[in-house]
Amino acid sequence: MTASPTLRKAPPLPPPLWNARCKACWITAGLISLIVASFWSLDLQWAQFLSLQAMRDMGRFLGEFFPPDTSPAFLGKVAVGAWETLAMSALGTVLAAIGGLALALPASRLVAGEKAWARSPTRLLLNALRAIPELVWASLLLISAGLGPFAGTLALALHTTGVLGRLFAESLENAPTGPGDALRAQGVGQGRVFLYATLPQILPQLMSYTLYRWENNIRAAAILGVVGAGGLGQLLAFHMGLFQMGKTATILGAMLLLVAIVDAASHLSRRLLTR
Repeated sequence: MTASPTLRKAPPLPPPLWNARCKACWITAGLISLIVASFWSLDLQWAQFLSLQAMRDMGRFLGEFFPPDTSPAFLGKVAVGAWETLAMSALGTVLAAIGGLALALPASRLVAGEKAWARSPTRLLLNALRAIPELVWASLLLISAGLGPFAGTLALALHTTGVLGRLFAESLENAPTGPGDALRAQGVGQGRVFLYATLPQILPQLMSYTLYRWENNIRAAAILGVVGAGGLGQLLAFHMGLFQMGKTATILGAMLLLVAIVDAASHLSRRLLTR
């Protein structure tokens, strides 16, 4: 007699979409309810926005941007503004990376079970730094630093320090502890453990975070001039306020080109770091 073929178990059925005991289901339902309530409470005038008259007004407004101003004298001013914007974003990001790493050390628990008394107050400081937007920081710093790119650079540095400090602290706490534990077992001090075991493991991640924030800061720096913090944003606010749409179009084009260049450079740098 031939042996009967082995019976295979049927694959398990997928879980139901809704389960009263599923916490994730209730959280998702709560978020959907909040989104629906947001649409219901806001006065979103979609009919007026999508009306034929609104389309005509928008088309007439966009037509005023052409032709852009390409006179050599004005292009020179735009080039100077673009350089200021690039310098503000780069210097602000570098200062933020240094400050973020300095604050990430006390904001993280490097050894399991250690007291880490400074962890909570340092994280509270990081929360406060990143809770205030760059435009608000720039408006506050204009009082002490005055008009110009210095206030914009400090605004970017303070806000980005809060962002990078939190990301760096999470990277430090999630780093594998094996190499550090091996060095500590041999009596190596905490400083050298960080330099030779922890930092080399997370350095590519720290660089990736920093480059990503540089991409964001180039966009933020481009609009900080609206409050007088220099760069392309200051030119934009001035000429838009005078309804000089040809010059405004040139400035917007320079912003787009600058952001594209920085995005490409940052993407290429991250690819090189991950190889």
